[in-house]
Amino acid sequence: MRKGLILLACLAAGPAAASGIEISLSGGVEGTVRIDLLEDVAPNHAERITALANRDAYDGVVFHRVIDGFMAQTGDVQFGRADGDMSRAGYGGSDLPDLAQEFSDIAFEPGVVGMARSGNSVDSANSQFFIMTEPAPHLNGDYTVVGRVTEGMDLINRIPATGQGEMVVMDEVTTTD
Repeated sequence: MRKGLILLACLAAGPAAASGIEISLSGGVEGTVRIDLLEDVAPNHAERITALANRDAYDGVVFHRVIDGFMAQTGDVQFGRADGDMSRAGYGGSDLPDLAQEFSDIAFEPGVVGMARSGNSVDSANSQFFIMTEPAPHLNGDYTVVGRVTEGMDLINRIPATGQGEMVVMDEVTTTD
């Protein structure tokens, strides 16, 4: 009976999230960005990014919203593909359900990765995420922090503002241990 309960508990826990992702960039900026996913802070959001990366859903997706002195946003796996119609980039998500918020006390500082959401609903994060390039204390406690850039922040800082240069594409996004 005890072994059965342990097995059931392990199965109910679901798959473990990867400890991070590696993003190969091309277009206006080329190189590799590594992100540590914070499974202990936002387990459902870290698992979502991991699941989409494992499905190759992020491959070929552009940074569709980049604001100098603020952040670079990507992850629209529905409308943000470099080889598709980009007119609705930023309005889409994955075929998975939206996630409830997982707020924390982590401040939105350069290199912090947050989950984007649609409209004013705090429970609408899906596939899109943003990487901070400058501090944004007005986001603290209002958006889910899901990770931190550990390598390649210089590349993120070089992504041109929306409409100001060649689009930057996430050619390949893979999970890391």
